[in-house]
Amino acid sequence: MNLDWTIVVPLKAAASGKSRLGASAALVRAIGLDTVAAAAAVARVVVVTADRETAAAVAAIGGVTVVAEEEPRGLNAAIALGMPASHAPRAALLGDLPALRPDDLRGALDAAASVDRAVVADAEGTGSTLVTARAGVTWQSAFGVDSLARHLALGCVRLDVPEQSTLRRDVDTAAQLAAASALGLGPHSVRFSTGDPVSQGGLRREA
Repeated sequence: MNLDWTIVVPLKAAASGKSRLGASAALVRAIGLDTVAAAAAVARVVVVTADRETAAAVAAIGGVTVVAEEEPRGLNAAIALGMPASHAPRAALLGDLPALRPDDLRGALDAAASVDRAVVADAEGTGSTLVTARAGVTWQSAFGVDSLARHLALGCVRLDVPEQSTLRRDVDTAAQLAAASALGLGPHSVRFSTGDPVSQGGLRREA
């Protein structure tokens, strides 16, 4: 674990967090848990959520601090709520990366350590899955539609992360879940995805 880094992961309420995916709350929560567990194997993690059941499940993962979000105001506000002071390198990681492998995240953080701000593009090349800031650099993030362009405008350097990296496979749709599944879902997502309508038809693959 790299204790120099702190990673903030915002997790929406599971019951409403993935409307385009059309998945059960159990699967949405499982995707978040797999993301957090992979991140916690790499660095300190702060999870920001208004979902009490999610908070309780996340608290059982070692190396994770949970911050309660009383009134959800979007991803960037949640991230800012959990973001520590600037005396250490920080990152924000989206909570919908069910196939994330610690080595992929670790490699990106190592690369980000040499620049003030960095961003990792999603598989489609328009969104962002990871944003970082070096120690002493004021935190800024612009997650949302077309966030890659907005993060680049903020001065982030786009990290050269391979297209097949699990760090680029966020999940908002059934097709994206299938693509992530081909890389091997984490244990929580595998457990719940097998009975979920969007994941039937051969999507299951053991990590």
